[in-house]
Parts: sequence; structure tokens; C-alpha cells
Amino acid sequence: MAEAIVRVLIGKLGAALANEAATYGASLSEEELKSMKAYLHESEKFRDADETTGIFVNKIWELSFRIEDVVDEFMYKLEDNKHGGFAGKMKKRIKHVKVWRRLALRDINAKLEEAAKRRDRYVIPGVERHAGNSDHHARSTNQALCNAAKLKGWIVDYLEERNTKITTVWGMGGVGQTTLVDHVYKMVKLDFDAAAWVTVSKSYQVEDLLMKIARVCWIRYKKITLIFFLKGKGHESVPISLIKEGYSRLTGQKGKKRKKEIERVGAQSVMFTKEEPLENHSYMLFCKLAFWNSGKKRFPTELHDLAAKFLQKCEGLPIAIACIGHLLSCKSPTYSEWKNVYEKLESQSTKKTIPGVDNIPKVSLEDLPYQLKNCFLHFALFPEDYKLTRRRIIRQWITSGFIKEKDNKILEQVAEGYLSDLVNRSLLQVVTKESGQVKHCRMHDVIRHLSIEKAEKECFGRVYEGRGKFSIHGTRRLSIQSTNNVSMDQSSATNLRATQAFTSSVDIELLRPLLASSVLLSTLDLQGTKINKMLPNEVFCLFNLRFLGLRSTRIEILPEAIGRLQNLEVLDTSRTCLLSLPKDVAKLSMLRYLYATVSIIEGRFGHQGGVKVPRGIRNLTGLHVLQNFKASSETLLDVAALTELRKFGVDCLTSEHSSSLCSALLNMNNLVRLVINTSNENEVFPLEELYLPETLSKLTLVGQLEKERMPRILSSWLHLNNLSHLQLVFSKLDENSFPNFMVLRNLCFLTFFNAYDGKALCFSAQSFPSQRELEIRGASQLDQVEIEEDALGSLNKLRFSECLELMKRLPHGIEYLTALDELDLIDDADEFTEMLRQESEADECKEELMKINHVRD
Repeated sequence: MAEAIVRVLIGKLGAALANEAATYGASLSEEELKSMKAYLHESEKFRDADETTGIFVNKIWELSFRIEDVVDEFMYKLEDNKHGGFAGKMKKRIKHVKVWRRLALRDINAKLEEAAKRRDRYVIPGVERHAGNSDHHARSTNQALCNAAKLKGWIVDYLEERNTKITTVWGMGGVGQTTLVDHVYKMVKLDFDAAAWVTVSKSYQVEDLLMKIARVCWIRYKKITLIFFLKGKGHESVPISLIKEGYSRLTGQKGKKRKKEIERVGAQSVMFTKEEPLENHSYMLFCKLAFWNSGKKRFPTELHDLAAKFLQKCEGLPIAIACIGHLLSCKSPTYSEWKNVYEKLESQSTKKTIPGVDNIPKVSLEDLPYQLKNCFLHFALFPEDYKLTRRRIIRQWITSGFIKEKDNKILEQVAEGYLSDLVNRSLLQVVTKESGQVKHCRMHDVIRHLSIEKAEKECFGRVYEGRGKFSIHGTRRLSIQSTNNVSMDQSSATNLRATQAFTSSVDIELLRPLLASSVLLSTLDLQGTKINKMLPNEVFCLFNLRFLGLRSTRIEILPEAIGRLQNLEVLDTSRTCLLSLPKDVAKLSMLRYLYATVSIIEGRFGHQGGVKVPRGIRNLTGLHVLQNFKASSETLLDVAALTELRKFGVDCLTSEHSSSLCSALLNMNNLVRLVINTSNENEVFPLEELYLPETLSKLTLVGQLEKERMPRILSSWLHLNNLSHLQLVFSKLDENSFPNFMVLRNLCFLTFFNAYDGKALCFSAQSFPSQRELEIRGASQLDQVEIEEDALGSLNKLRFSECLELMKRLPHGIEYLTALDELDLIDDADEFTEMLRQESEADECKEELMKINHVRD
């Protein structure tokens, strides 16, 4: 994967030479770097097999890192030169000549020439083929597979008869125990008053763990509240120490000792050392994945023997079958192509670098195209089982220089394609999707283990978990997953390019030494960490910074010094206490994404209010995202110049702003998402004057709609063929105004939050044919819902929340929703939902249950 590092460096050097760096001259050319990348690409596959090649690759790495350091240091010094008086600037400029000449020194070029001579002197040896080694991989006798129904029976019996507190399922990575337990959990949880699914990583923090449990249990984040909740369910006490002690017992031992400890802690343990391979299922899964992209209807006869060998290597493990299947789907379905992949797999088996089926995903990693390699390694820096949003991933890839425009696609489109490629190769798991796109994803433990090993080996990045002495020296990217910073040497962070923190209790003040020494930092993501009002001054000296993530922190003030970060592309201050942005934000000409919302808590619920932005925002012509700013006539005039916006949110809108907003929207020909909040819930939207761009896909309106003008307004939206998401809040719709929305036949997601004031709601035949999800929340007067046959034909998720009058019985006609997979009744009539859960013998209950007999969840 080393050539991916040089690829980023080529872009950096090109940018440097395009600027003032060309003034000083450089003997190291971009062509030289391209040659380095090509050499690394060819030698990577032999690196582990041949020691001499490994030495060459390491030498090129070392040189490429040195070059990157000089380029970044020069750009840093160049930016620093812009600050201060004339005499000081001239003095600094003279020093820059020395800095840049380091890049042209004979030392680096001599080493490159020496490496090239050695490359010519020693031919890269081929890797020995061991086609006959498959006989050595005999299958061991495995335990019989325990299916979900059997496991469910065990759990229910144990809990009812033996009063079991803990049941454990143990197995090697990739065997599928998580998938099995998740399935059983969904089956069993309905039989209990309280249920929670919480993932606990090795580097867990007690505070974070309790917050996770509280979220799942729908409780505010207070330990005492959680304890009383559990007491009410029959638990006398739930001390925090029990969680900490119990988990440390489970994770603190290895091998046989660990098994015994699990058995001792749990009253009953279900052990899976390895599932017995199910040959038919394995074969079907393999074929489905290997040929999904080829269009072949039959398995080619000449590939049968190779397929059997691949499956033998997989040993029945789903993660291994998925990896090798998707890898082969990227190849031509010919004997020579498949044999080549198998020989690579055999060579991995002889290296004994990673035992067992882990070799299969390792081969899949090495087969990645160079443009995907840095993108993949980036995932190694996130915690175990961490759920990542597509948006966050793509922003960081772009600002790290991993994404380049190609085929007339913008950076975001290229990144979307890379993300899909990683998913299709089974290197990432999709958690949730939205409109056919990945919304959240995570990395399987087995793949994560390999990616961390690869990232550390190639100096791409390291994870700090607070155990033992930890030196940052030489590390390019740092992931902080512990609050214990004592054992981390922060003074040697001169090579750092990215720092991310993942525990809520990390205090930014403790990271001052790191920030002071890592002056070449390009990514600083502090999402969810402790920031008391302001950032340390050291942050505003990071002139190479491109990504600054402050989401969900308690920051209250950004100083004017933010204007010094001239390379900043992403500024994320969503869900903070920041009420306004300083005027020098308008100087950030490279800014591409500006997220700015303030957290406002009112009663039980919170929402994201707008932030005041400065005049001069019109200068940020490269902005793709501006979300959400506090409306003013002057600022709306400035926003009209931001023609590249894809996402736009405005808050505190009044009728006097309508003409300015209308003018601004007319210029937004690329707009995909629009959020409009009125100044209060009684403010009426001036929608009739607005022309919405036809590119619009998602629309959120917070405020009252003009009921008498709804037919005219919605008929003016008929050109919105891409509009798939509509969210309405405080709209005050009723029986007469709601039917007007049925002209929007392409809607897939419709949400009403305190938006419907009528008593009855009717979905007529053939209405909303594309609708997949419908949510109605806070309709306090609603007591009757009717769904006619052939309405909502594609609906697979229906949710009612806080509709107390409605939930005395199920909506009439719900049985017509044959595509419905999930029905959620939240904070509704307790007696009715309890009757459904208990499956009463009453005729009324049986009749209601028959209506939703087809609904899975």
C-alpha cells in the first residue's frame, strides 16, 4: 500500500511548485515521484515474500516521508511569513530558501539513485507457487452449528428457570457469532420490559458505556436515573464497578484462561470455537458473491476445482467467503485469473505472517487499487465497532488528499464511488442505507485487526489506547481512544498529519503539548471531547490545517485568529454552544464545508438553532455546505453569491426575508438539501414566492404552511422529480390541506413532527406509490387513520409516536401494506400496545394481530 502514500505526495509537490515554491527551485521532479509510486506498486506484492525487496520498499517509504515533511514544512513557513512586519517577513523569506533547498539536496537524490541501481542489480524474485499445499489444510472436527431458534430456547429457559444473569457466546473472529446473537436478540427482546444492545470495545470507558446504555434505554444521561430504572425492573443494585469489573474479567485473559473466566463470570456460557462448515450454504454464498458482477447464469465448469479449493481455505467462515467471493467478482471469471488469485493466497499461507483464514482478507487488501488503499487504512483509526457516517468519512478523505477529481466528477462523487468499492469488496459492513446510498458503516473486527497492523507497519497511523509507554515519533496519524494521556509522549509529534479523539472525557487542555509540536497537522477532529468555551491558541498556528471538527463540544467562542487557517476546507461546529462566527471566517477562501448549529434545549426536546455568520460570507464561493445560519436580509444577499452550494440551511426566517431568500435560491443550481426554519412555530412560510431548484432531493420546513394556498404551492413543485425526502415541522396541516401533498409521487420518506392538527388522516388509493418510510409524531388530535387498498404500495416502515388518541387500535387498512417490514408504536396508548405484546386471547386482540401478521418487526 506504500505507493498510495507517494500518490498523495505527488499532489502536494505539484501544489507547492504551483505556488511560490517554484521561486526557489527544486531538482526533485514530479516525474521522479511517479517513478517511485510505480516501483512501490510493483514491489508491494513481493514485499513480505522477499526480504531484499522489503528493504528497498522501506527505503523508498523513508525517503517519501522525508520529502513530504520538507514540502509541508515549506508551506507552513510560507504561510507563517504572511504574518508580522516587513523586516520580519524578509528575514523569514531568506530562511525559506534554506528550507526548500533541503528538498533539492544531493542527499535525497543520491539515495533515490542508489535505490534505483539496487533495483536494477537485483531482479525482484517471483514467489514460489505451492499449489499442492492445500492438502495440509485439513478441516478440524467442529462443533455442531447452533441455530438461532435453538439459542433462543436456551436463553429463555435459562432466564426463566435458572435466573441466569449472564449468557455468553464465544468464538473466533469471523465465525458469525455477532450476527447470530443480533438475530436472537431481536427475537427475544419483545418478551422483556427492558432490552439494550450495547457494543463494548477493549478500550471502553465506563462513562461512555453508561451513556450508551442510557441512550438505548431512552433515559437521560444520568447514572442515578439508570440505576433507579433498573431497580424498577427487579434489579436491587447496579454499581458502576460491576460493569467495569465484569468486562475486565472477560477481556483480561486469553486462550484457555479466558474461556474459564467467561464460564465463571457467566452462569451459562455458549461456546463456539468454530462453526461447522455448511457446505451447501458456503457454496451458494460463494457463487452469489463471486458472480454478482459478471452476468453469468451458470458456474463455469473449468472453475469448479478452484472454487472447492477456495472454499477449503475459507473453512466455512462467512467473513472469509465474503472477502474471497467479492475479490473474485472483480476479476474476469477465467481459469487463469482465478488461479493467479489462488496462488497469491497460497503464498500468504507459506509466509505464516497471519495464521488461518485471516490470510484471505489479507490477499483482498493487497489487491486493492492504489487509490483505495489510503481510504481503507483510514478506517483503522476508528474504534472497534464504531458506526461511521458517510459524510464524515468523505470529508476526511478529501481533506487528507486521498481523493482526486476524475472523469468530470467532483471530489464527493469520486469518494462515493470509493466507499461503494470498499463495501462491495466486503471490507466494510453497511449498517444503514438511505436512498440507496450507504449512510452508516463499520469495519468487521477481523478486517480491522489487519488494517491496524498494516497502518502501523506502513507508518500510516497508530491507535493510542492508554496502555504502556507510547511514543508518537514517526507516526503520521494518531487516534486517541483513551483519557490516560500520561503514558503518551506528546513532544515528538512533529510528523503528525492527523489527530482524532474518540472519548467524551478527553480534555483538550491535556493535548496542548501535542498541538504545539505537531505544527504540520492537516486534520484535527475533536468531536464530542471536552472543550471549555475556547480552543487552545496552539490550534490557530496550524497553518496546514484542512479539517477542524468541533461537533458536539461545549465550545462557546471562536476567535478572529481562525482567519489564519488559510487552508481550512472543513469547519464543523454543529451542536455546540457557539452563537456566532467571527468576521475573519470570511477570509477562509478554501472553505468547502461550513457546519454551524447551536444546541437549544427546550423542555424534553432539543433542536439545532442557527448561528450568526459575518458579512463577507459571499467571498467563500467554493462552499458546498452552509448549515445553518441565522437569517438576516444582509446575509441572505451575500448567500446569493454561493452558487456551488449543495446543502443549505437557514434559521429564524421571517416574511420580510422572503424576497432575499427567493433571489438566493434562484442561483443555487446544484442544491440537493434545503432546511428552512421560521423564527417561531406560528410564523407562516412564504412558500408561494419561492422557486425550488429541480436538483433538490431533501427538504425540511419548520413553520406554519399557508393552507389555502397549498394547491397552488404544491403544483409549482411538480418539476421536483428528485425530491425524495420531505420533513414538515409545526406545519398545522389538517384533513383539507394534507391531500395536496399526494401530487408528490416520487416521495420516499415523509415525516410529520407536530405538523398535523387534524382528527382524521386518509391515504387514498394509489397515493404515495414510492413511499418507503412514514413517520407521524406529536399528532395530538389524530384519532383515525385510514389506508385504502393500493395506497403506500412500497411502504416498509411505519412509525407513530405520541399520538395518544390514535392508538386505541391499529390504522384501518394496515393489512393492505404488504411490503411493511417494521411498525413502531412509541409513547402511545400503553394499554393497547401491552395487549398486543401479551397476545391476549380476546377476539379483539386476535383481530388486530391478524392485521399485522405479515410485519416482521
